[in-house]
Amino acid sequence: MTAQAATGMTPAKRALALSTTAFMLCFAAWTIFSIIGLQLKQEFGLTETQLGLLMATPILTGSISRLLLGIWTDRFGGRRIFGILMLITAACIYLLTLADSYYMLLLAALGVGLAGGSFIVGVTYTSAWFSTDKQGRALGIFGAGNVGAAITSFGAPLLLVALGWQGTAMVYAAVIAVAGALFLLLAKDDPQAEERARNPVTLSAQLMPLTDLRVWRFSLYYFTVFGAFVALALWLPHYLVEVYGLNLQTAGIVATAYILPAALFRFVGGILADRYGARRVMYWSFTASAICAFLLSYPPTEYVVRGIDGDIRFSMTMNLAGFMVIASALGFFMSIGQAAVFKHIPSYYPKNVGAVGGVVAMIGGLGGFLLPLTFGMLNDVIGIYQSSFMLLFVLVATALAWMHYAIRTAERYEWSHNEEKTDLPEFSTPDAFVLEDWRPEDPEFWETKGKAIAKRNLWISIPNLFLAFAVWTIWSILVVKMPQLGFSYSSNQLFWLAALPALSGATLRIFYSFMVPVFGGRRWTTIATASLLIPCLWIGFAVQNTDTPYLVMLILALLCGFGGGNFASSMANISFFYPQAQKGGAMGMNAGLGNLGVSAMQLLAPLVIATSIFGPIGGDPLIIQTGDNAGEALWLQNAAFLWVPLIILGSLAAWYGMNDIADAKASFKDQAVIFKRKDNWLMCWLYLGMFGSFIGFAAGFPLLSGMQFPDVDPVKYAFIGPLFGALARPLGGILADKLGGARVTLWTFVVMIAGVFGVLAFLPGNGLPGSFWGFFGSFLVLFVATGIGNGSTFRMVPVIFRNLLERELPGQADGARKAANRESAAVLGFISAFAAYGGFFIPKAYGSSIDLTGGVAAALIGFIVFYVSCLVITWWYYARKNAPTPC
Repeated sequence: MTAQAATGMTPAKRALALSTTAFMLCFAAWTIFSIIGLQLKQEFGLTETQLGLLMATPILTGSISRLLLGIWTDRFGGRRIFGILMLITAACIYLLTLADSYYMLLLAALGVGLAGGSFIVGVTYTSAWFSTDKQGRALGIFGAGNVGAAITSFGAPLLLVALGWQGTAMVYAAVIAVAGALFLLLAKDDPQAEERARNPVTLSAQLMPLTDLRVWRFSLYYFTVFGAFVALALWLPHYLVEVYGLNLQTAGIVATAYILPAALFRFVGGILADRYGARRVMYWSFTASAICAFLLSYPPTEYVVRGIDGDIRFSMTMNLAGFMVIASALGFFMSIGQAAVFKHIPSYYPKNVGAVGGVVAMIGGLGGFLLPLTFGMLNDVIGIYQSSFMLLFVLVATALAWMHYAIRTAERYEWSHNEEKTDLPEFSTPDAFVLEDWRPEDPEFWETKGKAIAKRNLWISIPNLFLAFAVWTIWSILVVKMPQLGFSYSSNQLFWLAALPALSGATLRIFYSFMVPVFGGRRWTTIATASLLIPCLWIGFAVQNTDTPYLVMLILALLCGFGGGNFASSMANISFFYPQAQKGGAMGMNAGLGNLGVSAMQLLAPLVIATSIFGPIGGDPLIIQTGDNAGEALWLQNAAFLWVPLIILGSLAAWYGMNDIADAKASFKDQAVIFKRKDNWLMCWLYLGMFGSFIGFAAGFPLLSGMQFPDVDPVKYAFIGPLFGALARPLGGILADKLGGARVTLWTFVVMIAGVFGVLAFLPGNGLPGSFWGFFGSFLVLFVATGIGNGSTFRMVPVIFRNLLERELPGQADGARKAANRESAAVLGFISAFAAYGGFFIPKAYGSSIDLTGGVAAALIGFIVFYVSCLVITWWYYARKNAPTPC
């Protein structure tokens, strides 16, 4: 008799038991800061926001790591990845005990967060052992490993009293290490291991399902049900201590009233999803969660009624028993929603559970990172502890409304096809928005049909790009005002805040540049614009509190890169709509008028922060602490809140007004050929000189001029340079259409070299005060030149690649045209990504030059050398007689 027969446990049940136990222990470790964080707050003197960041940091690592861990699990199997992950997590928890500062705690917390990545490893490993009709129940049981959070809430306070926070961490490290070793010894490879070894899957094949909109819809739902669950699991002990006056041990026990039902009964959601379908279960989950969140969000309130015989007073408050009952219900309904979402992944994507589940789990986990941070900031800004449940109610209600809209769309599909779906069908682009026949080079087609459609898409694209640039450069204004309001940041730290949006925006452009052919221009423009709401809303709350940690500000500066990324996809999208002869003007209009967002930010932000335009809902002002205007109020948050309604309108306009072009579809592999093209890399260098200079000068000019000329308020003039540069961009495209892009680009670099010499001449130094107006005028020359050069450089790309593809595909005019459009669109996006790094390097060059030499002259001389190299490349490859690629 085998050991298996003796125990009566099948291989599938054995795998389920081992993975569930391992996940339970990892989840307990993942939420350890919910308990020890309270003692760390006292020992290290942390603020509410710093505590929220510390609690949220492991969630960030656990969330982001899930995509990579899912891909590795698909490729190498869950047994190996799960065991190794637990051993690494144990080592990171041990390192936590050595921390002696807040930043060391944050660094250790990043490593501890790897425990959260175990979820997708377990999902992939467990689902491989079960058939489709049993996967919902199996994954529901596995998900019950969330009970690890309850173990931490119940057991960690007892360890904390007996051993202190270092001793508690040591116990956790030892348990996770032993469990990881046992998992490697006892677990077996899943049934798909041999097939993976015989037929290895390429990375591109693993990632291909991520182009499916259904994946991202599931991700948003999981953000709501799982992200909020994790956030509250972390936040409740602190909430109970502050609101109900409980001690830490009692608060940890009471918190299990929320966590335990959610963890133990997650399998119920899987069973219900197997039996009734995810649609109905998700309705139950969202509706009940919204009701619970609303009840919990009502703060203690006292009422006074003016009666006949005098005032009648009464109050409304929720006692601890009522809170426990409602919190338990909230945890339960969130739990069944989690199971319902994950029921579908192995059904729709059986060979890509790791990659698809990794994305869904990553987005959900990011909710667990972002929400505790936001809870802490809401407490600091609003001053009401129930504000966390207010935010949760808004989140769940929004998800419910969006889901209901999607379901009604699904029902219309069912009626028209006379069939019933147990899940929402793919929410694809309606046929009316897809251009199956698009021939802009055909004069008759263009005049009768194409021109009107192209113009409509252009004029919707422009304001969306305008908003993107406005959000991208918001820190150029904030950093000028923050020192006066009591934010104690050094000059170099301020330059970092001004530069980081450009760094993240440039990096995102690398990905955004390939998204239009994958997702479609209409869909991606909507998603990219709507994403701007995240930094705007978060910044609006963060800047209302001068105690907000600098690290939080760095994160917000990075998030503003969403705006920078939009440019790459926007320009690539518009390039598909216009014929070759008009691409320069069209892209010049899109980019030039879109770039006006920089000027609008620098013009409007100083105006709106000076008044309470949003009234009480906009929050309280900060008071200027230094300078001639000391004592005046500033609503710094208005610089972010101003754009929120416009972003919503822009997203709706893109969704209902733009089009996708059918033959513009291409995979990443099809577009990746550009990395083998020498001209792609040459144009990266030239566009870095043009757009990189424009965005870098715009980001750094206000702070630089304020430091060089302290008697001048740079905010009054900062918008003028970007305004002139943006308005000049369409002119550059038009001139390039008529005179040739290379010729216009060449002479533009000559003007830019002269402009930098002018800035050097008017700087203060050597005992001379300098001239602000000469300095400002020289920068205006630079802004106008970069604007013209941006348009002419972008015009060069389609011509270069049209000629290149015509030589490579002789006699195949239509094929060459489509290939040239596809490659030039990818190149336009990629060079814009590369060039956007100029927005980071120029402000940082100023800051580094000041730190090393005491002035900015060294940085400016470096710019001159760089522009000379651009001029030589333009002349040699594109502008001289007999150039290799004249354009």
